[in-house]
Amino acid sequence: METETSCRSNFEMSEMLATYLASTSLLEEAWRICSIANTKFPGAYMVEQIGSVAYVAFSGIQMDSGSDQTSRNLVPLDAEDDGLFAPLYRHSEAEEPIKVHKEMLKLFLSMYPSLQIQIMALMGKVKSIVITGQSIGGTTASLSALWLLCHLQSMSSPVTTVLCITFGSPLLGNETLHRSIRRQRWVGNFCHVVSKHDIMPRLLFAEIVNHISKIQDLLNFWHCCMASPHIIVTGLSSQLPDDVKDTIFQCVLKDLELLAQAEEPSESLFWPFGSFVFCCQEGAICVENAASVTKMMYLMLATASPCCSIEDHLKYGDYIAKVSNQFLKARNFQEEGLPDSSCEAGVALALQSSQLTHKESVQDLCLSMQNPNTRKEVAIMAKDCLHMAQNDHNPNLTAANLAIKLSKIVPFRAEIEWYKTRCDEADDQMGYYDSFKLKGGSRREARINMNRHKLAGFWNSVILMLESNKLPHDFDRRGKWVNASQFYKLLVEPLDIADYYRTGMHREHGHYIEHGRERRYQIFDKWWRDRRVPEKEKKRSKFASLTQDSCFWARVEEAREWLDNVRRESDVTKRRLLWHKIDVFEKYAGKLIENKEVSNDVLAKNSSFSRWMEEWKK
Repeated sequence: METETSCRSNFEMSEMLATYLASTSLLEEAWRICSIANTKFPGAYMVEQIGSVAYVAFSGIQMDSGSDQTSRNLVPLDAEDDGLFAPLYRHSEAEEPIKVHKEMLKLFLSMYPSLQIQIMALMGKVKSIVITGQSIGGTTASLSALWLLCHLQSMSSPVTTVLCITFGSPLLGNETLHRSIRRQRWVGNFCHVVSKHDIMPRLLFAEIVNHISKIQDLLNFWHCCMASPHIIVTGLSSQLPDDVKDTIFQCVLKDLELLAQAEEPSESLFWPFGSFVFCCQEGAICVENAASVTKMMYLMLATASPCCSIEDHLKYGDYIAKVSNQFLKARNFQEEGLPDSSCEAGVALALQSSQLTHKESVQDLCLSMQNPNTRKEVAIMAKDCLHMAQNDHNPNLTAANLAIKLSKIVPFRAEIEWYKTRCDEADDQMGYYDSFKLKGGSRREARINMNRHKLAGFWNSVILMLESNKLPHDFDRRGKWVNASQFYKLLVEPLDIADYYRTGMHREHGHYIEHGRERRYQIFDKWWRDRRVPEKEKKRSKFASLTQDSCFWARVEEAREWLDNVRRESDVTKRRLLWHKIDVFEKYAGKLIENKEVSNDVLAKNSSFSRWMEEWKK
């Protein structure tokens, strides 16, 4: 029963975006404005406001002849953008830097000055901004949406929502970009519409370095066609030489097949991000998992011919109309009977929507499927791919299971609380922090240290699941988890600080706050800042059970060093700077004590802070 519920929930979640887009006018309006941008604003973009929604559409005709945008050159994002995408840079040192297509980034940066003015003028006037584009214009739209999301994150209370919709857009960046967007929880802000056979979104999966001139011919052909809004697409690819069509098609199909066989597209320079809506004459399906996206890209192209893979790039208007018109189209299981579960039914309907069933449609009779068993094999592979996509994750079920795991680690936390109480009541009057720092080698402290590591492992796993989009989108705003993480931080981080200074890590790496603080605490800081705070908080009548600044003891350690240094320093300017830092800390600590935001252990007679105060007064 649990498996059935999980599978059903996953299917519904992956289809949510596609259902929403198909049942509103967003897709149709985005495409309409894209078409206008293609014909009237080549090499530029246009802005149109419809009610409370503003659309920014980039023309798909964005490339000068002879440019390098047909290559696969990637450049580090933080080396080129002057900090425009700074929130994305929080990748670990073990990861490769975020890299994006060199010429696509160059194109965006060339438009950025005017785009910034246009976007800022919309702020406060609209509730939502939809950034869209076809072909290369879609990649520019993705970069623009990324910039805007980064900008809005720096605002205290952003009131504008952002959605990026691309049509037949090539891939943009590497695996680290994919992971960074997942960490920021922006996957749902990107919807990439890909027609069943369009080769353009698949182009950068392949090693195309030896075919640049042919691809340039293809792009020029597409640009001429996009500039003509009423052109009849069917048969149009006959204007291209056969060797151009065949060479590009076989190159992409071969390399894409190799990537599709892997569990993860790890061998690819470029990684998909966001949600992909694959559309055809029968409807659309939505896939988010990167490996599933890559497999669907291959399976759909495997049912194509060189001609239709080129013409499909020009048929998005037809497909968007079909998706919207067929949103309520009834489907049934006439010959094969009703599937055994709702999950199987959902997958079967998705296969119908993608036209990847083993029964050939009239439209597919012209395709180059020489082996009669190939279509059946593709249908089986597509079914497995959709199962993988639907079973990728179930955020609500994962959150429920995580709550059970949280309850199982409560004894570790309770034992640390008991330890703190014993330390604060001890006759030596050193308090919680100093007891752990000075007695770390004892048996009791060793057990507390073990509990500290167990709790760290649990909370690190929570963050990993959150950044992998395996938890609900509002998880970091749910009171239970915000309060639990805050309590953990206030209770345990003083022990981390004590261990850092006891083991001499500050002498090797520098002080804790800047060089030793774990990333999870910085994330929990943000959760706490972003929580909903009552208008008036009650003033404390007694000291807090836990010091409300979890880094307080790290600040004490720095202040101790300043006080030692000021006694030895002969340079007047340096002494003045040290005294200034000491005074600032003393006032800060005094304010915490006055507001009773410190625990009793801070004021213990033999605590590091009390001894520092005595030395400072002398």
